[in-house]
Amino acid sequence: MQPVQEIYPLLSGPARRIVITTHQKPDADAMGSSLALKQLLIQLGHSVTVISPTNWAGWVNWMSGTDEVLDFEADRNACLEVIAEAEWIFCLDYNHFARTKAMEQPLREKEAIKILIDHHQEPDSPAFTYGISDTRKSSTCEMIYDFIVESGHADKINLTMAECIYAGLVGDTGSFRFPSAHEGVHRIVAELKAKGLSHTSIHENLFDNFLENRLRFIGHVLMNRMEIFYEYNTALIVIPKSDLLRFRIRTGDTEGLVNYPQSIQGIKLVALVIDRDEERKWSFRSKGDFDCNKFARKYFNGGGHFAASGGHSADSLDQTVRRFKEVLKENEALLK
Repeated sequence: MQPVQEIYPLLSGPARRIVITTHQKPDADAMGSSLALKQLLIQLGHSVTVISPTNWAGWVNWMSGTDEVLDFEADRNACLEVIAEAEWIFCLDYNHFARTKAMEQPLREKEAIKILIDHHQEPDSPAFTYGISDTRKSSTCEMIYDFIVESGHADKINLTMAECIYAGLVGDTGSFRFPSAHEGVHRIVAELKAKGLSHTSIHENLFDNFLENRLRFIGHVLMNRMEIFYEYNTALIVIPKSDLLRFRIRTGDTEGLVNYPQSIQGIKLVALVIDRDEERKWSFRSKGDFDCNKFARKYFNGGGHFAASGGHSADSLDQTVRRFKEVLKENEALLK
């Protein structure tokens, strides 16, 4: 993988057919970075399509351009046609094609220039032509901002791009709570505010944009589905499929749920597992020196960041929960 800086001179070259991809179930950072980059590339004269591997949460639909994003699962043939014609493929907020679900094979097999921009650990670098993988960055939106500025196009950041970038910064830093919200992040926010950014409306769109059933679902989960293991400084939330059906939970409604138990004094690790149709989906959060990324990779086919990661299991819900409780004992010394 060659340094991403080597593609900067090519951005202002001949018009290209470009596809921007991100991970399945894109969050604010994935969608925000994709749409901000799309707007830059269109200003530079390119033909650009954003493709999501799956559907996404309704609370990102306020971002300018989401109505033009293609859903691979919903419209596979149209997406395959666009990928077949692509000369460049930008890969944002993921570093292994497996994170794109059913898009993995078409992306791997497509002969095109592939550009990685991501901040997760252990990238599959040989799969990409150009790229940057920097775990010190708070978000892919921060990296897209850097990409725009460093390539000499800071003047092209308009208000709608600023809103998309800010949404990703907010989402991936936990509203600037996490350690990843370094000094440079706040400098970016200041620059975006100088362009007229209204941060209040974005926070409302991201966090005050749900239905009543979600709030009742959260109350039910915290009351009935959360277990605390004080001997391991760990909280576990287990959500069966029946809860998702009972409360009519939609894509994005479980976002942020894993963060609630972090408010309990002494908790170092929070684990959330949801019983999905095809697999059991894990989310992990940690405080202190416990490495979520290493834990998820070792036990649950996952990975991500040091303090925030995810995983999955093909086992039944009972089996994967039993496995989690077993590996807690293996990690007892690290969780003290």
